[in-house]
Order: sequence, then C-alpha cells, then structure tokens
Amino acid sequence: MIPRRPNFIFIVADDLGYADLGCYGGREADFGAVSPVLDGLAAAGLKFTQGYANSPVCSPTRFALMTARYQYRLRGAAEEPISSRSKGSTTLGLPPEHPTLPSLLRDAGYRTALIGKWHLGYPPVFGPLKSGYEEFFGPMSGGVDYFSHASNNGTHDLYVGEEEKHEEGYLTDLISKRAVDYIDRMAAGGAPFFLSLHYTAPHWPWETRDDAHLAGEVKDNLFHLHGGNIHTYRRMIHHMDEGIGWVMQALRRHGLADDTLVVFTSDNGGERFSDNWPLVGGKMDLTEGGIRVPWIAHWPAVIAPGGVTPQHCMTMDWSATMIEAAGARAHPDYPLDGVSLLPVLRDAGATFQRPLHWRMNHRGQRALREGRWKYLRVDGHDYLFDVEADERERANLGSRDPQRLERMRAQWEAWNADMPPIPGDATVSLGYGIKDMPQR
Repeated sequence: MIPRRPNFIFIVADDLGYADLGCYGGREADFGAVSPVLDGLAAAGLKFTQGYANSPVCSPTRFALMTARYQYRLRGAAEEPISSRSKGSTTLGLPPEHPTLPSLLRDAGYRTALIGKWHLGYPPVFGPLKSGYEEFFGPMSGGVDYFSHASNNGTHDLYVGEEEKHEEGYLTDLISKRAVDYIDRMAAGGAPFFLSLHYTAPHWPWETRDDAHLAGEVKDNLFHLHGGNIHTYRRMIHHMDEGIGWVMQALRRHGLADDTLVVFTSDNGGERFSDNWPLVGGKMDLTEGGIRVPWIAHWPAVIAPGGVTPQHCMTMDWSATMIEAAGARAHPDYPLDGVSLLPVLRDAGATFQRPLHWRMNHRGQRALREGRWKYLRVDGHDYLFDVEADERERANLGSRDPQRLERMRAQWEAWNADMPPIPGDATVSLGYGIKDMPQR
C-alpha cells in the first residue's frame, strides 16, 4: 500500500558517467568524496545496477521521460540531439497536445514545475508551460555557459516561464536554490507536487563556481576541446551534489522527506572526463557506457534502506512509475511503453523480465537487452554479448550462438517495424563515437 499520494522529485544530471558517483565505484577527488549526498540517498534507498537511459544523447531521452513512451514515436526525438539551429521549427519539439508526465499529474491534482534544462523545442510553438508544467526556470537549449547563461551560438538562454531572465550566478546553484524555494512554497500549499529538477551539470563548458572569468569563452566551441580537466569535472558534480543536499534539507525541514519519491539519474552516459568503468563507450554510443546510467530511488515511506537491485529499467519506466504511484491514468490514445517499477520499490528482490530496445541514426546503431543478453549493431557489424559475464562487451558470441543472435535480431526488427522510420532530414550531433569495438 502507498500511504498517501507522494510528492515526486525527478533529478536528471547531464552527461554523467556510470561510475562518476562514489556509490557506483567512483574514485574520490583531491577534495574528498565527490557525491556524499547522492551516496547517502543510495544508502538510505535503492540503487539500480542495470538501469539505462532511453537514449545515449540528451533530448531523445527527455522525450521518453516526458511521455513515458519510446521517444521514436515523435519526430523531434529523431534529432540526435535537437540543436539551437532548430529555433523557429514547428516540428522539432514536444507537441503541446501530447499527454506528458507533468500534464497527467497536473490533471490528477498535482502542482508541477521544471527547474533546469528543457531541450525539447523552442517557443513560441514548444515549451515547458505548453506541456504540463505550471512553472519553469532554466535554459531551453542543450547546454549553456554556467555564468553568462549563453548557449553555444552565443545567445542568452535563461527563462522564467516563457520570458527571458537575466540573473547573476553559477547556474547549478541557481537551479538548486530555485528548487528549494519551490519546495518551501509547495509545503505551505498542501497539494502534492511534481518537480523536474534537471541540472545541466556536468555538461560542458567545464566551469566550477570559481571560474567566472571563463564565462563566454567557449560559446562558439561545442566541445571545448582546448580546456577542462578531471578536477574541474569532479568539482562540477560536487556542486550539483551539494545543491541536491539543499533540496533534501528543505524536504526534511517541512516534514516531506518520507512521503517524497526522489529519483536521480543521468540523461545518457558520460563524456570526455567521465568514469564509466567497467563499461565501454559513452555519449552517442549504444555500448553500455553510452546508455547504462546511475539510478537511485529514495522514498522512506515505501523503500527499505540499503537496497540494491539488478532490475532492468530505462527512463520511461520511471515516468510510468510516478503515474501509477500518483493514481493518475495514461490517455487511451497514447498507451505507455514504460513499465511501472513500484513492485521493485516495495521489494528490491521482486525483479521481473522485460526487453529494452534502442536505435540510433548515428552509425546505424541498434541494441536489444533481454535478460543477460545484448544484441548490438554498429556500422553494419552485429554483436551478441553476455553482459552479465562481459560488461565491457569484448567477447562477441555471435558465431558461437548464431541462433540466439538471429532470434534477437528478428525480435529487434519486429519492434522497429512498430516505430515510425527515421526521417531522411534527421540530423546527428558530432559525438565521440564507439571506441575499440571488436570486429566480427
């Protein structure tokens, strides 16, 4: 039984690697623990070791989060990812008429807000307030400077609602403080709330609180190849972790922590300075390093402390979980692809089987995870991996088990036939690509 309708805080980091957090095996930094708050939430809650993002790149995962459906069902998600060049587009974004996690919760009596990154299309056609959120503070695009709040094309990108807002400060801290303010206000109102807390950290540019002098230097260089280092990167994660600590303090101050489901993850695998060990690959890749990400759930009223589960899940499952926990209902014309994880939250040992599918225009990638097995295609080469025994995806078992490979390939093809095709005008971002893949 769920004792009362819970509040929800869905925290999403940007480009965080699988092993960047201490609770996932990450190393300490020169200043000490990188993620003590998140490590504490994992210790007091439930940690998923086999959790995935819906995509190895930003905006497609966010389509899945918002709709609790495979992102491939919507045209805008074919962009890998949506770029700032799409401003003015009437097709590259989340259609306002599509039911979303916040709109379904709003209609069920929840207050809703997005504080942080949107990256699902630009006004006037698209925007958070058109897709179920009552409040919005953050950038519309994929990545902005932490001090000037300019996107990579040099234009200012920080909004309150649908109005541009110039505000001084380090963006990670501004996002955290807004979240605390929101909780303070919601606690006074009494209605359950849903807060999407979507950080841009630790996405480029590589800037800590002490790097205001770098503001704007990298606005024309998407990947900032000439700068950054592991020390800056870890400090950026630590700043985010501190802000999450402020959020948890606010929940406890108002007596809301026990009845709030706090979920933490990343939108995709890590980039240049990330630690993905023992996984291979990163952002833009359908190898494990591009899609397997941290998943932490904290909800003292329901989740027993200290749990670890190998349950397979992906982004859209958590959206389905929140819809069920709230007592909301999906729209009959938009059935969910996500599967509720409530049974696992109640009992970490209550795992169940479900297949996970991916596809990427970039390098013609496809993947299917089923049980311990994974079917993968990259650049026309097919692979079969036992990822429980071989997390680094080094031993291609396709020639040893051709029947399994063919069965999984056919299963992926059948799933893909139910999805709209990738349009010919879809664009792909420049990614770092899959490294050192073994050949057939």
